[in-house]
Amino acid sequence: MFRLRPYQAEAKQAILAAWDEGHRKTLLVLPTGCGKTVVFSSVTENQVNKGHRVLIMAHRGELLDQAADKLLEASGLDSVLEKAESTSLGSLLPVTVGSVQSLAQEKRLARFPNDYFQDIIVDEAHHCLSDSYRRVLDHFPDANILGVTATPDRGDMKNLGEYFDSKAYEYSMTEAIRDGYLCPIRAQMIPLKLDIADVGVSNGDFAAGEIGHALEPYLARIAHEMACYCKGRRTVVFLPLVAPSQKFCAMLNAAGMKAAEVNGNSTDRTEILSAFENGKYDVLCNSMLLTEGWDCPAVDCSVVLRPTKIRSLYQQMVGRGMRLSPGKDHLLLLDFLWMTARHDLCRPSSLVSRDEQIAKKIDEQIMKNDEVYDLIETEEQAERDVLAEREEALARELAEMRNRKRKLVDPLQYALSIAAEDLTSYVPTFTWEMAPPSEKQIAFLEKRGIFADSVKNTGLAALLIDRLKLRQDAGLATPKQIRCLERYGFRQVGTWQFDDASALISRLANNNWHIPYGLNAASYRPQEVI
Repeated sequence: MFRLRPYQAEAKQAILAAWDEGHRKTLLVLPTGCGKTVVFSSVTENQVNKGHRVLIMAHRGELLDQAADKLLEASGLDSVLEKAESTSLGSLLPVTVGSVQSLAQEKRLARFPNDYFQDIIVDEAHHCLSDSYRRVLDHFPDANILGVTATPDRGDMKNLGEYFDSKAYEYSMTEAIRDGYLCPIRAQMIPLKLDIADVGVSNGDFAAGEIGHALEPYLARIAHEMACYCKGRRTVVFLPLVAPSQKFCAMLNAAGMKAAEVNGNSTDRTEILSAFENGKYDVLCNSMLLTEGWDCPAVDCSVVLRPTKIRSLYQQMVGRGMRLSPGKDHLLLLDFLWMTARHDLCRPSSLVSRDEQIAKKIDEQIMKNDEVYDLIETEEQAERDVLAEREEALARELAEMRNRKRKLVDPLQYALSIAAEDLTSYVPTFTWEMAPPSEKQIAFLEKRGIFADSVKNTGLAALLIDRLKLRQDAGLATPKQIRCLERYGFRQVGTWQFDDASALISRLANNNWHIPYGLNAASYRPQEVI
């Protein structure tokens, strides 16, 4: 039995709460290596104890086996397999681990009553928008659905928000690294000018065949560089196709490295993976085989030679090397692709920030020179720089607004003042979040002092309302206090207590709305005696 980590326990409770609140289709977002299987195993145990039948669904045999083994290990629950000749119909076991390819077959699916499963868990939920998954999920219209993924992004520009109606819980890669559950990432840019400008797009991502062809002229140079940078490391290389993967493996061996290659057709795949894990090989080349369902904590170097636009895929590739292991203090991420002209290409910054401005700052810093950069430290500095730039821009805007009669606070000003990065970078995920704010939301925000005309969707409105209520309960400064004091040049008023802000406003009023002599508004903090 597993003892849940704090964030895993929070995730479990959030999922159950989402279902209880009527969000029947909800998401759990956990980075690779943070125990998503442990969480949904615990959720499964909870539902089985209620007398429910639970279906755990995946698209690959490795994931099915992993789910069944972890479920047994974490909860003591055995499961029955729904795949090929094996079926769960008639079984007394309450948990089914099922292959989507088998379940989606019309005749097979029709044998299941529509209410057979009360809960369905979809592993690697970013696949969930495919026709096969939808066919199975739609067959059980009243079941609670939990989608589990490392990121809710999808490369064909369809969003999981089209199917799921809420995100129960998200634990970011950045949080996991800071909390010590994943190892830090150090990014190294290798100056190789790779020309993929003419590579086409297929199903939302760069076409694998064209990428493989464009990559081939550079493989020898990359092998030479890796012989220097990867010495003494356990390295995994991701390539677009089998042929370039095999060719590159031969080049690495010629360069003096001990390399092996695996692909979907490898008959000795198990033996090669085991040999790599045991240290027989330094480098493991693969053509996108190892993005899901394989773990080797000893991996401490990742090389992504499969350019992608899909953040979830990029995160899965890099995530193979982020698990903790004795003697391992970081993952080295070698980026040979950063000098390409394609700006839609995922880069190391994609791992730690969804904010375009912050990601751009990270890229600018990493690309300055040939150094190794700690990705979290670089992200923190980039975030500080971007917030400072936003504050400066807002200060200029506020200076222009001082003569206007608007008495309400701009939501961006409010978010910056209370240091709420989730508000400043908010992008709606789910369909309901994209709708315009309701009249009730607008009335609430304006009553509390927020200029609602600048709130473009109901998702942001809901987030602002929740934050206003929490801040009121905590006795923090109101939007109107923030606007009043920041007009006089006081900074970060959103972090002040209500009483401190109120006392200073009274002091200003008693001084004919002039700043008291000797008080510096820009540097003032409420602890100072005035």
